[in-house]
Amino acid sequence: MKLIMFDMDGTLINSGGMIANTINYVRENLGFEALDKKFILENVNDPNINSAEFFYGTKHFTEQQGELFEKYYYEHCLTDLEIYDGIKELLEDLKNDFIFTVATNANSEFANRMLNHLEIGKYFKTIVGYNDVLKPKPHPEMVYKILDEINTTKEKSLLVGDSHKDIQAATNAGIDSILVNWGFSYHEENAIETVKELEQKIFKKFSIF
Repeated sequence: MKLIMFDMDGTLINSGGMIANTINYVRENLGFEALDKKFILENVNDPNINSAEFFYGTKHFTEQQGELFEKYYYEHCLTDLEIYDGIKELLEDLKNDFIFTVATNANSEFANRMLNHLEIGKYFKTIVGYNDVLKPKPHPEMVYKILDEINTTKEKSLLVGDSHKDIQAATNAGIDSILVNWGFSYHEENAIETVKELEQKIFKKFSIF
């Protein structure tokens, strides 16, 4: 049973504007100035950054921050969304040979709404979000949870993402990964540029099965 886990934001869908607006909504309600969208997206997936401290000035996310974030996110998560070119075609082409899942640091309820709104939710066997685990990516718990649910081996599994948090989660769980370069961060090396390259790498990875 061949399994591909996809990150969502920056990998399957372009939701950068909405994510930046949500963070700025929280910041403004806490009395901070808004940040540039590009600056937010360059840093939001950096595994070396404490996001709570970086964006909101606290060591850990507070209940108030969480409530503000989820309120705005829930109201706006279906706006300013688009599927990256070629993703829907890739899913359609490979759906008979692979099981697809989503491993996202977003809330899985919102992720379901977003993917269904874009009419690609049907392709995914399960969607695991930060609310479904104790520790989000780069911790491997999300990957382990999906592996257990799908009941397949690490050798037959792959994680595709646009950030080093994704790659670290895969590495920490002992599975292969592919880093894509059409998401929120620009990677100078070890990242692919097109969905066509992604399809080729998938076939190469699974050619032994």
